[in-house]
Amino acid sequence: MKTIFKKYTLAFIGVLLVSACGKDFLEVEPRGSDLEANYYQNEEEAYKGLVAVYDVVGFMSGGLVTKLGAVNSASDDHFAGGGGPTDMTVFQVWSDYTLDPSVGPQSDLWSKGYSGVFRANVLLSKLPGVPMDEDQKARFVAESRFLRAYFYFDLVRLFKNIPLLSSPVSAGEMYNVTQASPDDVYAFIEQELEECIADLPNTVAGVERARATTGMAHALLGKVYLYREKFAEAASELAIVNGTTPGQPSAIYGYNLVSTYSDLFKTNNEFNSESIFEISFTNTSAGNWGCSACTEGNILNVMSGPRGFKVVSGNEGTVPNYVSGWSFFPITPSLATAMQGDPRFPATIADIGGLAAEGKVEYTPGFMDTGYFLEKFAAKVEDRWTGAGDADLNYPQNIYEIRLADTYLMEAEALVRGGGSAVRAQALLDAVRDRVGLASIPATFENIFNERRLELAGEGHRWFDLVRTDKAAAALGSRGFVAGKHEILPIPLLEMENTKILQSVEWGGSL
Repeated sequence: MKTIFKKYTLAFIGVLLVSACGKDFLEVEPRGSDLEANYYQNEEEAYKGLVAVYDVVGFMSGGLVTKLGAVNSASDDHFAGGGGPTDMTVFQVWSDYTLDPSVGPQSDLWSKGYSGVFRANVLLSKLPGVPMDEDQKARFVAESRFLRAYFYFDLVRLFKNIPLLSSPVSAGEMYNVTQASPDDVYAFIEQELEECIADLPNTVAGVERARATTGMAHALLGKVYLYREKFAEAASELAIVNGTTPGQPSAIYGYNLVSTYSDLFKTNNEFNSESIFEISFTNTSAGNWGCSACTEGNILNVMSGPRGFKVVSGNEGTVPNYVSGWSFFPITPSLATAMQGDPRFPATIADIGGLAAEGKVEYTPGFMDTGYFLEKFAAKVEDRWTGAGDADLNYPQNIYEIRLADTYLMEAEALVRGGGSAVRAQALLDAVRDRVGLASIPATFENIFNERRLELAGEGHRWFDLVRTDKAAAALGSRGFVAGKHEILPIPLLEMENTKILQSVEWGGSL
């Protein structure tokens, strides 16, 4: 997506007329109307429109807000961290559950979702009139619908009460938009994914590696079904992805667990056999602080690193040499304790505090410091960019939106909770644990749930898992989480100004 399609992205932003802030996700600037009307004249222009839809998947706001950074801060596996209690306030207030409709990450995450929806809607409205190969057109339509479903899935999970827009909205109509019921949004998502599969390719290769496939659509649909507690349907969709024999390559897609867990997070191992839905980044976009949101790099790498880090003289080559970062997302003692003795610990958690205690490194403790940092993303000096642009904005490490161990554990959960095959659920759980040399344990819901925490730590799943299973209050109550309120974000205040959009009842509203 970002790496593969980056050459068209910035040039095409103006055509789509999407702002990254406020309720501008609905606005159509009159100045650009002629430009949009005259665009989409051929397949190349349609492709550029598709590029721009994909580009929102790797969204970072001008304030450095990303979905992964925000939900990690909110989970029991991380604190917001950073340099102090006002460093990235939007993360801090979700981390300690003091957010309100005016302060928090909700504006950025709302804008991400609706920027993607708007771009997809514009392209889908234009594609019927584009003279191009009909098979290619069908694929473009399917990809746009897949992406629209993906954006809506994030929106409905985060906000619950959202507008459901399946076509472009004019400036005159925007103030009359209302919210749909969550059930209607989920039904729309399911239909989009079910119907797009027929026109997506099973596999992609080379420069197309980030584009949607049937495997991605089945995996996302299975995940949606799991959230809806449609366990039989979830297990069926995920089984298509996972293949007949857990731990062996799937026949249709060739998906297979990477043999060495730590290899999953190496920058030079992108789009590996375990990758199903991967967000790609690049260090060649020359991103700089003049427009931080324009960069195509992964900001999480520098954000996750220990502050003021340096290797003590005489220890060079014996310890990892991390980039001196911003100390966000420190690992909580709860996760560090849960992972003690787990083979995945070294690939997940950097014990900088331990190294400092041994006199091997020095670092400056940041806010809510625990000494534990997110190894999966903390940048190393050898990864630091030395080309054009600012190094902090140009790290190329990709992010997994969905990978195979995730779908194994989702299918196992669906089978156990839905009364499906206990034998297959056990095989799926065993495959994930066997990959890292762990013995078999019974495939109970609690064991599968805990395995998700250890296997997927730091990858943006934990907060959603806690909320969807009603475990968030128990895990996060000491942080300020209130049941019946904090399962969703408030609707951003700006979205309700002079519109018919209402605040959710959980946040003092009427909807």
